[in-house]
Amino acid sequence: MIKNVILASQSGIRKKILEENGYQVKQEPSRIDEEEIKISMEAKNATCLQIAKSLAELKASKISNKYPQDIIIGADSLLDLEGKNISKPKSKEEAKIILSKLNNKTHYLHTAACICKGGSMISHFHESCKLVMKNLSDKELNDYLNRLDLEIMKKYGVYQIEAGGLELFAEINGDMSSIMGLPIKQINKYLEQLK
Repeated sequence: MIKNVILASQSGIRKKILEENGYQVKQEPSRIDEEEIKISMEAKNATCLQIAKSLAELKASKISNKYPQDIIIGADSLLDLEGKNISKPKSKEEAKIILSKLNNKTHYLHTAACICKGGSMISHFHESCKLVMKNLSDKELNDYLNRLDLEIMKKYGVYQIEAGGLELFAEINGDMSSIMGLPIKQINKYLEQLK
């Protein structure tokens, strides 16, 4: 069973999920231009899920070329509202606009992961989680935003399930680890089979 992995990301949450599942994790950020790739794929009418899968694979394969003997995990999550990608906010004002768009609506969070070795993808997984946001007042949205750190929001998005974001939702259908950024059940199942 594989227990040593390289995570092609700086994500503290993804690292924590892997470590909680018994993995020894080294982090090596891929530093790909995610925004440019998203814009290019959106111009070609790619779905949010297709974009998430492509980003996960690009991250993992880039680092796998550098460490061909190691198991590399790349991951990406995209927030999908009515087929449109909702990017991470760059300011509290932008975060308020995003939360207002999501307010009292159903959206999906697509989380994709790719496992590479020797510069090639050996497996990939995804989970699409359905989230229904409560109908929150302007004051409730502002109170929530005031509790969040802007730098964390820029990294992880407008809601952090692990940091009080649960209170925003009337309904969540999906694996919590996937919502936090990694479909760990599928990764575990696959890596358990490898020698």
